[in-house]
Amino acid sequence: MRELILAMSMSLDGFVAGPEGEAQWVFNGDQEAIAWKVEKLRNVSLHIMGSRVFRDMAAFWPTSTAVFAPPMNQIPKAVFSKQGAAVLKAAATTEGLRDAQAGDPQAGQLQPGAESWAQAYVASGDLAHEVAKLKAKGGKPIIAHGGAAFGRSLIAQNLVDEYVLMVYPIALGKGLPIFSDLPAPRPLKLVRSKAFPLGTVAQIYRPL
Repeated sequence: MRELILAMSMSLDGFVAGPEGEAQWVFNGDQEAIAWKVEKLRNVSLHIMGSRVFRDMAAFWPTSTAVFAPPMNQIPKAVFSKQGAAVLKAAATTEGLRDAQAGDPQAGQLQPGAESWAQAYVASGDLAHEVAKLKAKGGKPIIAHGGAAFGRSLIAQNLVDEYVLMVYPIALGKGLPIFSDLPAPRPLKLVRSKAFPLGTVAQIYRPL
């Protein structure tokens, strides 16, 4: 059975983004932290995410040459959406992707594995049931990317086996939390911690 890892970037005061989704603070250029995150991504068998994050990622990663692009494009995806297969069509018709598919010389080239976004599994049923089906398959872990509402739902229903929280040296004061829907306090065990040169700390927790 595969485990589910929730990977999120977080401010010191517990927000994964500002009130309007602002998250520029995660792009601090720490190359050691980036390499660590890329290695984490390479060691999973499935990316899962909510529909809004899926649309954003499906518009960006297929033509990206960033270091995260190979594992993001080449590893299978699942998107959680009540829209059904329509979410795949919406993701495949973004302007940048259309230009790349049409051979527009001003557009970026499609990268290996780009087609996997249009082939994503669409999970439109009950969240716990869909996660259980995905976990039941063997292989490397599943990694969940969010957004905040999707992360909150996974946490509230106790579906996460490991939390990988990249805590950045910034306090936002207000923003989007992921632990706000807990039905009761939930103790976690810190199993690993790693500090990076520019002050970000990776905190890895598991449920007790």
